[in-house]
Amino acid sequence: MNELMAARSLTTLPVVTLDGEAVAQIKDTVFDAAAGRITGFTLSGRGLLSGPLKQSLPWTAVHSLGHEAVMIVDAGVLTETPVVVARREAHQGRVLHARVLTDEGAEVGTVLDVVVEGGTSGRVVGFRIAAGKALVRGSRRRRHRVYVPRGETLAVSGRALVIPADATRYVADDLPSFAARVGAFHDGREGTPS
Repeated sequence: MNELMAARSLTTLPVVTLDGEAVAQIKDTVFDAAAGRITGFTLSGRGLLSGPLKQSLPWTAVHSLGHEAVMIVDAGVLTETPVVVARREAHQGRVLHARVLTDEGAEVGTVLDVVVEGGTSGRVVGFRIAAGKALVRGSRRRRHRVYVPRGETLAVSGRALVIPADATRYVADDLPSFAARVGAFHDGREGTPS
């Protein structure tokens, strides 16, 4: 598995050609929630006062996604924004601030961020959530933020995200340890209770 990244950390990453030319920066990440994959990025110009661009970057044109930049072959791969972002699909794929429910009906938190795999896969592997008391026991004063695997039975309505109840056994407190938990979840190994 490639390194994992929070989708919010991709905002403002430069989009760079293989020749080293910085052509834009990431404005927003667009993904297909049901398929669990990034479909592309909306872009803004480089620089402090630059606004949104009329062109976007479809995932199929991404050479590689890294912590420092999004690599593309050349600027010719950029396309018109409506090709990357369809209004109906974007609305249905909205997950930030959605309630997280298990397929057994327990509410376990609220989505804070989406965790994606770097490299060339564009795969959404999990979510960072503000955990509810059903998931993490402890002080009510301290909001506990954890990472939980996506699971294959994901359902998103725009207001709620449904994950397998089994995924709640593979919770991690930080992104580095989350990579191992995702691997264990997909291998079907038992997680330790949180």
